[in-house]
Amino acid sequence: MLRDLLLPLLVSTTLLQTPLHAAPQVVTHGSVEQSVRLPTAQGTLHGTLLKPSGTSPVAVALLIAGSGPTDRNGNNPEGGHNDSLKRLAQSLAKQGIASLRYDKRGVAASRAATPDERDLSVTGYVSDAVGWAQQLKANPAFDRLILIGHSEGALIASLAAEQAQADALVAIAGSSRPVDQLLREQLAARLPPDQLAQSNHLLDRLLAGQLTPQVPKPLQVLFRPSVQPYLITLLQQDPGQAFARLQIPTLIVQGSHDIQVSVADARALKAAKPDAELLIIPGMNHMLRISAVDLAAQLASYDNPRLPLAQGLGEQIAQFIQRSGTMPASS
Repeated sequence: MLRDLLLPLLVSTTLLQTPLHAAPQVVTHGSVEQSVRLPTAQGTLHGTLLKPSGTSPVAVALLIAGSGPTDRNGNNPEGGHNDSLKRLAQSLAKQGIASLRYDKRGVAASRAATPDERDLSVTGYVSDAVGWAQQLKANPAFDRLILIGHSEGALIASLAAEQAQADALVAIAGSSRPVDQLLREQLAARLPPDQLAQSNHLLDRLLAGQLTPQVPKPLQVLFRPSVQPYLITLLQQDPGQAFARLQIPTLIVQGSHDIQVSVADARALKAAKPDAELLIIPGMNHMLRISAVDLAAQLASYDNPRLPLAQGLGEQIAQFIQRSGTMPASS
C-alpha cells in the first residue's frame, strides 16, 4: 500500500505577507518549543517552532511534509501515526539546529484554511512554504534557512527554494520522475489488469487537464473527483527538472528499503544535479525507520511513533547543514 500517495492529497493556496505569530515558549531538554501561526488570505496556518536554548543566531530548517493529510509531525489520520518529522526536528535541535514544521492547509490545525480539497494546488502549497520561509528569514534568531522536504515535500521545497531565498536544501525520499510515471509503476504492481487500465486512462485524462466525474469505487481513494483539480497541478511538475535548477547546496537522502521511492530515483536526482550530495541509508524505509523490506514490517513502522529514527539520519543531515554554510553556490 502506498500510504502517502493513496491518501487524500492536500496542498495550499496563496498567502498574505503577515508577521509570524508565536505562542508562549515551552522549554524541554535544552530546547525551546513554540506554537506558531501564519495568517493567510484563506485562513491561518499552524506550526511548531523548535530551537535550541541560547541567544546566538542558529540555522533553521523548514520541514515540509509529504502528500496526503500528513500533519506537521509526519502523521496521517488514516493509520499513519509515526512522528517522523517531529523526531527529525528533535534530532536537529539536539545538534544546535532550529526547525519549523507546520500543518498544511486543510490538515489538522490548519484545516479551516482550506476545508475543500477542490481548492488546493501545487502552486498554493509552494506559496505557503515561501510564506513560512520569509518569516524565518526575517527573524534575527536565525542566520541561515534550509528547506527539508520529505517525499512530495521534496518537490515543494525544490519549487519554493528560489523565492524563499533558501541557503540549502535537503530532499528526503524525493522522486525524480513526474508523478504519473511513479504512479503507473507502483499501481502496475498492485492492481488487477482491469483496474490498472482504468487508472491509466484516468491518468491520461488528468495529464490532458480533463476531469472525470465518475470514478470506479476501487480507485476513488486516489482519483476521487474532489482531488482531481489538485492532481492536475501535480502532474504538471517534473521533480528532476525542478531539482536540477537549484543553485544552492543540496543533499539527497534515500533509504535502501523504501517501498515508495527507490534508490534509483535518488541516483537520478544526483544525475540531474551532479554537485548534489547523495546519502543512502541502508535499511531505512519511507518513514525514516530501519525496517525489513517485507510489506508487513514496512506497514508496522508507518504506525509506530516509538521506533527510533534510522541511526545517523539526523546527525548526517545536521553535518550537511553545518558545512553547507561554507559551500559555494551552484553554477
